[in-house]
Amino acid sequence: MLAAIVLLGTLFTAQAETTEVRLAQQYGISYLPLMQIEQNRLLEKHAAARGLGEIKVTWSKFAGGNVMNDALLSGSLDFAAAGVAPATTLWAKTRGTPSEVKLVTAMNSMPMYLNTRNPNVRSIKDFTDKDKIALPAVKVSIQSVTLQMAAEKLFGEGNHNKLDALTVTLSHPDALVALLSGSSEISAHFTTPPYQYQELEKPGIHTVLNSYEVLGGPATLNVIYTTTRFREANPKIYQAFLAAFEEAIALINRDKRAAAEFYLKYSKDKDTVKDILAILNDPQIEFTQTPKNITRYADFLFKIGTIKYRPASWKELFFPEIHHLSGS
Repeated sequence: MLAAIVLLGTLFTAQAETTEVRLAQQYGISYLPLMQIEQNRLLEKHAAARGLGEIKVTWSKFAGGNVMNDALLSGSLDFAAAGVAPATTLWAKTRGTPSEVKLVTAMNSMPMYLNTRNPNVRSIKDFTDKDKIALPAVKVSIQSVTLQMAAEKLFGEGNHNKLDALTVTLSHPDALVALLSGSSEISAHFTTPPYQYQELEKPGIHTVLNSYEVLGGPATLNVIYTTTRFREANPKIYQAFLAAFEEAIALINRDKRAAAEFYLKYSKDKDTVKDILAILNDPQIEFTQTPKNITRYADFLFKIGTIKYRPASWKELFFPEIHHLSGS
C-alpha cells in the first residue's frame, strides 16, 4: 500500500510540472554550455533523474536579447539566454509584477571586442557619421550598453548615447560577413568570441575597444533567466536545468580540446580545433556560474534612466540557488 501511495505521489508530481521545456540561445562560443545541454540531452537526463519521466525539450535560436525578452514575456519561452544588459532591463521592468523575471545563473565571463576596418578609427572618438557599428540589438544588447558606458566615460556625463545613431542591429554571423566583405556600410562590429578573433585574422581589421577596459576587469557576458511563475510551477524542472547546466560547464572545463571539437561539430564553424582551443584557453575567458561585475551594468542602466530600480546587490537579480557563490 505504501509503495502504491509513493508511486501515485510521484506520478502526480510529474503531471503537475510541464512536460515541455522551451529554451533559446544565440550565436557564438559563449553559448557552448547550452549547446552541450541540447546535443547531449542533459536536461532530459536530469529531469528523468528527478522522477519527471520523459520531457520534450524545444530549442530556438535568436539574434538578440530584445527578441529573447519578447518571447519570454509572451509565454512562448521558458528559459532565455542573453547578455547581462537585456536581462537586467527585463528584471527591472517586471519586478514585483505577475510576470516577474529573475536571473538563473551566469554562463561565462568573456571580453567583447569592438573591431573596425576603418584605419582612421583608433578610438571610439574617431567614429564619424560615415561609420556604421553592427551589434545584436540597438540600445538593448550588452554591446550597445557597453558602448554607451564607454561613450560617457570618454565624452562626459550625459553623452552616453553619442554613438547610438551609428549602431545597426545585425546578428553576429551577418555582421561578420558584412565587415569582412569591405563593400558593406558596416565599418565596425562590437562582437563576441569566436567572431572577434575571426575578424582580426584579416589584414586591416583592428580592435578599438575591449569591454574589460570599460568595466575595469573580467565581467559576465551572458546569463540565463526565467520567470518566477515558471520556477514556482516547475521546481523539479528548474533544479534539473541547474544540474544540466552545471554538468555542461564541467564538461567544457574538464576537457577543452573535446569542447573545441564539439563546438566545431555543432556550429559548423570554419575555424580549426587549434583556433577554438586557443579561445577556450585564453585566460580572459571562463565558463562559470559565478556572476562578475553584474552590478556595473545595473548601476549604469539606473543612472541613465533605462531601469527605474537599482538592485542592492547582485543577489537581488538572481534566484537564491546561486547566492552562495562569490559574485559581484
